Amino acid sequence: MVFKVFYQPNLDDVPVREKTESLFIEAESEREVRSKLAEDKLNIEYIQALSDAHLEYEQKRDGFKLEKR
Repeated sequence: MVFKVFYQPNLDDVPVREKTESLFIEAESEREVRSKLAEDKLNIEYIQALSDAHLEYEQKRDGFKLEKR
């Protein structure tokens, strides 16, 4: 399953919508996503499981990159 992770790149900053970034990662569960990203020290705001239709839409956008971990 592919998840879209919304995050702030710095743990020390207050979350600001304009600074929110996202990445796509393949995992079996939300817990596994958090485990894979634990070393990156990201301020994770939200993890969204993508349906097939949503994933297809995201793949058509510029800058889509599936993280391999």
